[in-house]
Amino acid sequence: MKTIKTIKIIKRIFLVMSAVLITGLAVSCAEPSETAIVSVNQASLIETKTPGSEADITAAKGANDFAFRLSAALSKTEMLQNGAEANFICSPFSVYLSLAALSNAVGGDEKSALLESLGAYGISENDVNTAASRMLYDLTSAPYVIESSENNFTPLHIANAVFADKNKTLNKDFAQIFADYYRGAAFGVDFSGKESADAVNRWASENTNGLIDKIIDDFDPNTIAAIASAIYFSDRWSSEFDKSDTKTDTFLAPGGATVTTEFMLRSGRQNYYEDDAVQSTFLNFKNGGGMYVLLPKKESAADLLQGMDYDFLSVLRDNMERRDGVLKLPKFEIESGVMNLNDALISLGIPLFDSGNPAITGIVDGEPLYISSAVQKAVIKVDEAGTTAAAVTVEIMAGNALEEPTVPFEMICDKPFVFVLCGGTKDGGQKVLFTGAVNKP
Repeated sequence: MKTIKTIKIIKRIFLVMSAVLITGLAVSCAEPSETAIVSVNQASLIETKTPGSEADITAAKGANDFAFRLSAALSKTEMLQNGAEANFICSPFSVYLSLAALSNAVGGDEKSALLESLGAYGISENDVNTAASRMLYDLTSAPYVIESSENNFTPLHIANAVFADKNKTLNKDFAQIFADYYRGAAFGVDFSGKESADAVNRWASENTNGLIDKIIDDFDPNTIAAIASAIYFSDRWSSEFDKSDTKTDTFLAPGGATVTTEFMLRSGRQNYYEDDAVQSTFLNFKNGGGMYVLLPKKESAADLLQGMDYDFLSVLRDNMERRDGVLKLPKFEIESGVMNLNDALISLGIPLFDSGNPAITGIVDGEPLYISSAVQKAVIKVDEAGTTAAAVTVEIMAGNALEEPTVPFEMICDKPFVFVLCGGTKDGGQKVLFTGAVNKP
């Protein structure tokens, strides 16, 4: 049996404004109420009818590797601040999309550092743009278009936007690339007034079906721009848990504390992987993708999450078997509140917070920008029917076949565990959309 590798945290990770939602209801996102400040002709997403190039595959693999590096860095910061019993959740893919778009607005050494942090080794921002478009096509196009009795919807909706000072000139080349490859829109706001925060909060609400309706209280008057990525995914388990099997039992939290909570139960043939370090199962969503649940045998859930990388996901994916067994999984709901990310990102060596050396030169004409503030809020709910999860991160920029029968397994998640939510793409396989650790359901 293969073992799961551990990794070092990358020194350069950089967040931008993003939002993610996963829910068991049909996607229904409102049209944006803001007025676009740049009009561009949007090209179609790049279809994946032919195999991806070596650069496409490199970028796609890098997106998953980035997801785990980001999860490791953020979970360390959050658990240090909030204690060993703290739950954790983040949205790596939304961050990846915004970063990939922003690579078109950064030059010189900062561009190289940013691409490296995305796992885009040896390829250009143009290659990343192409790969991002292919991933968006896979995640938001057929076969994910579902016909229902009420309406047609896609389980995964992705929207991107840049908010810029209405008195500044948004770079037309960036706006065109943002539209063509990332489905990005551009909006003008007045950052000196409360209306700008209202606009961003309204955009977040419109693109998360109202689940996250406030992330910003107000902007610093020196703010020039903010960039956003909203992901809305809607699905149920392909095989739902029977509510009649849900029972109350005890969960053992870090430090020996116990919590009484409701546990869902599933028995019979299901996806399963086990080695010396971990037990894992993969719960499929009805219309594609799914969620890994990982129960460590010796280490903490935090240590497991912080040691995961692309190879880790490959081991799980390639070695899952159909096994008879029992899964006992608690229903859980986590809400992070609004987290300040500045210290965590600066500690990782991110170069884009330096007001004395603003490196983001390609968003607003004639005015280099730097990151002045970063915050995030995240929520997840898992029950018998499916999963609902949401996260909003804000980066504010200022100027200056059947197997043979096996021994049944028993996976009792009555202690801290990790989850990884995935969607499917042709380049690089499963795409990590959400990660987290449940220490106290």
